[in-house]
Amino acid sequence: MKSTTRKVLAVAALTAAATTASADDHVGIGIEKIGLAVPNLQADFFNQIKLGVENYAASLGIEVITVDAKGDTATQVSQVQDLITQGIDAFIYIPAGAAAAAVPTRLARQEGIPVINVDREPEGEPGDTVIYGENVMSSYEVCSSIIERAGGEGKMVIIHGQKGTTPEVQRFEGCKMAIDENPGVELVAQQWTQMWSPDEGFSIGQNMLQAHPDLKMIFGQADGIAMGAAKAVQAAGLDDQIVVGGYDGDVAALESLARCDTPFVVTATQSTQAMGVLAVNSAIAVSKGASVPARQIPNAVLTDCENAQQFVEKHP
Repeated sequence: MKSTTRKVLAVAALTAAATTASADDHVGIGIEKIGLAVPNLQADFFNQIKLGVENYAASLGIEVITVDAKGDTATQVSQVQDLITQGIDAFIYIPAGAAAAAVPTRLARQEGIPVINVDREPEGEPGDTVIYGENVMSSYEVCSSIIERAGGEGKMVIIHGQKGTTPEVQRFEGCKMAIDENPGVELVAQQWTQMWSPDEGFSIGQNMLQAHPDLKMIFGQADGIAMGAAKAVQAAGLDDQIVVGGYDGDVAALESLARCDTPFVVTATQSTQAMGVLAVNSAIAVSKGASVPARQIPNAVLTDCENAQQFVEKHP
């Protein structure tokens, strides 16, 4: 509980820091138009970041042009080329996948446009800064929680996000730390998704339950995946046997946790809207020639039935 309290305070501090700069602070800086490239607006996580960017930018009189790659890297590269022709002054970029992720950063840099990466870091071609949630220790906490709830032993599966992306790699690292600390836990299967979606979570969850009917734990690397897997557990009538953990703090996931009526029992809530604000402020700072940290990594908050309602009422 003390750890959760500290993290709630950390989220509050991040939000305050991200919103400290006022419109007056940014008068005359020359940024009039920001390009925002997102992987998939069907995912609530990316929508929350979009809201943070667009609402804050609007308060400063900055236009935001948002493009949705719908999970396709080739589409995203084409969209970014188009953004550059529209005369954007800064580029906020969430790669649609690991393949070709470096290309949009390279294209923007060639035009002297500041690049702010969010959630995912293109390998070999970083932007001026990258902003993503603290994936490793937060995933460790989520997996430790579901292991504890399962009695510290039993079979476990992991349903990954998109292979090779920053959150997929780091969230596995954190969860594996928790598994390694508990010799009674057996990781019996892993499978990767393409879209981090509930449908994928449901389908993969069903297959894993058929292969391992005595399963006790599922970690879905995003809330959509976890909620899909939880539905598969319910459909199989195994609510009392299996606990499911997720990641992100999506609105629907938080509402589900607040009701506390499914096998999905724990997640890590990211400060998504505050991350969007921080991305805009970072773009402004870079455009002014100011230095920004290479990585800006806010905490995520371990969230379950007891504290989910506060984030339903006000998402960070």
